[in-house]
Amino acid sequence: MSRLVTTFVRLVILVLLVVGLIALWEQIRGSNALSRFRRDDHTVQTVVLKEITALGKLELVRYTFKDIVEHEQLNTFLPNANAVLIVEGEATGCIDLAKISLNDITTSADSITIRLPKPELCSWKINHDRSRVYDTRFSFLDDSQLVSDAYRQAERQIRQSALNGGILQQTRQNADRMLKPLLAKISGRPVGLVFQE
Repeated sequence: MSRLVTTFVRLVILVLLVVGLIALWEQIRGSNALSRFRRDDHTVQTVVLKEITALGKLELVRYTFKDIVEHEQLNTFLPNANAVLIVEGEATGCIDLAKISLNDITTSADSITIRLPKPELCSWKINHDRSRVYDTRFSFLDDSQLVSDAYRQAERQIRQSALNGGILQQTRQNADRMLKPLLAKISGRPVGLVFQE
């Protein structure tokens, strides 16, 4: 009989120990004690595909610029606000191969001539990760608008600098240098490239 009582007491102690451990675990889990070990990612994101566009632009050259841009905003009653930015940006020259038709390809017994569309400036943008605001003065309450306008001006400057720097001519030269050997190798005949005007 005493053996039965001893076994019963041990069983009760074991059950109480298990219940106590479960209660302790629930207490710890509900508190912030384990928060550093838990991942709380509750972000729900829905992406909707808006448009699919076929691209045929062959990028042939990229110019990278670094510049200091000063933008001034004229005010009537207050001093003129200005912002100074140190910007880095890039412009890309390309040829749109989607504009080539069968009429633009002329073949003869010993050569092929392809009339390519004129080179264009595909994109130009500011690299915001490598750009920064150096200084703003007299912006008072509208600091963000002043900086935003300065970045827009810097983007226009990058476009104009790329055009002034001959990006379209460089695109034309790179097309000639890269496409001619490739097309000649594929066709087995000399290839001539001319550009539409």
